[in-house]
Amino acid sequence: MLQFIADVMAATGTFGIFLLMLAENIFPPIPSEAIMPVAGFAAAQGKMDPLAVFLAGTFGAILGNAAWYEAARAVGQQRIERLADTVGKYFGITGEDVRDAAALLIRWGTWAVFLCRFLPGPRTLISVPAGIVRMNRWIFYIATSIGTACWTAFLMAAGWWLEGQWQEIEHWMEPLGIAVVGAVLLVYIWHLWRTRHRWRRGGAGRPENLPPQG
Repeated sequence: MLQFIADVMAATGTFGIFLLMLAENIFPPIPSEAIMPVAGFAAAQGKMDPLAVFLAGTFGAILGNAAWYEAARAVGQQRIERLADTVGKYFGITGEDVRDAAALLIRWGTWAVFLCRFLPGPRTLISVPAGIVRMNRWIFYIATSIGTACWTAFLMAAGWWLEGQWQEIEHWMEPLGIAVVGAVLLVYIWHLWRTRHRWRRGGAGRPENLPPQG
């Protein structure tokens, strides 16, 4: 995992960081917790410009969140709820989840958008309810940008620090990277199972106006 990220960055430079962070915030194949420390490590070694690394990671993440926000804003809550109730079970999402997220966004507003930047999973998903409730664009993008910049800088700093401690920690860095990705996958699988189980029990996704069967 970490070697793959390093290879992408070696081949494509800061553009690779941009693409990886963009992908992480559209559909998280590789968490930013793995991407940006590797980028910070490379910057500490003098292989990349620190400012360019920071900007590439930050703008990639912002663009990924912008895609979700604008799509949700254009599609609207009712259609997203119907979509979640029909195919969302395969991704661990139901219409109820959409409604709950929208209610959370209405309650906490800017703070929800900002604080979710520091959490895997919610950092992507929070953009959907923000679009659904048609949160002010300026507020959304400012909160997203500040939160993303803080998180990116923190992860970069962690990678920078790791470079100075490399001889002491080299032997467990790869297992740690695998553990991080594995933990994210396990949480996703558990959430997916719980959602599908709830969908079967509650009949989520079945239109209310259908006549009873049997």
